[in-house]
Amino acid sequence: MALHVLVTGGNRGLGLELVRQYLEAGWSVTATCRSPHESDALKALDARVEQLDMRETSSFPRFAERLAGAPIDLLVNNAGVYGARGPAQVLPTLDVPSWLDTVLVNAIAPIKLTEALLPNLQNAAAPKAIFISTDMASFSVDTGGGEYIYRSSKAALNSAVRLLAMDLVPKGITVAALHPGWVHTDMGGPNAPLSPRTSVEGMRAVIDRLASPSGPSFLNYDGRPIGW
Repeated sequence: MALHVLVTGGNRGLGLELVRQYLEAGWSVTATCRSPHESDALKALDARVEQLDMRETSSFPRFAERLAGAPIDLLVNNAGVYGARGPAQVLPTLDVPSWLDTVLVNAIAPIKLTEALLPNLQNAAAPKAIFISTDMASFSVDTGGGEYIYRSSKAALNSAVRLLAMDLVPKGITVAALHPGWVHTDMGGPNAPLSPRTSVEGMRAVIDRLASPSGPSFLNYDGRPIGW
């Protein structure tokens, strides 16, 4: 039986490339997005597509019921937002509604979804829960100012991932946060040096190499450890 991966935000960018590459590798793929009827590129692939809005955390238990306990060997929490751009991300014009929304989507929702899917993960032989983060959230790497909304939302995610790893390692679930690099996507922008294919190829190799549960890790797409 093929291994099963669930990718959130699978309709574009890194998510779409994750779906494409795991299908090419022979995996069974479930991909989520907010509006499947508008996701032609995703629907053209041979994946199971499920509607899921990461802002609607109350819907996560019902979403898990739709999967009917199917084993999830790999959960990739990829869906995320940058938040309002420009002045909204810097002093003295920080946008509070955008900040709250970004923390909900980037930090709270991935943890709550993982919580809802714990039975599915525990039904797999060697499950892994992966969270797409950024080195912009690292206290040891990030030395610049600005971009408060995005950076703090991913720092909150990283903090939650560390706690989650401590809870899930005893259950046999490997947990890691990954930095995909600066990738040429809608979020990364046209000046980004990495293609989605290169980034995802690297992350897939890192995920494959993850050892049995041994605590939280924060890794670059090329496997280099990143300080929290």
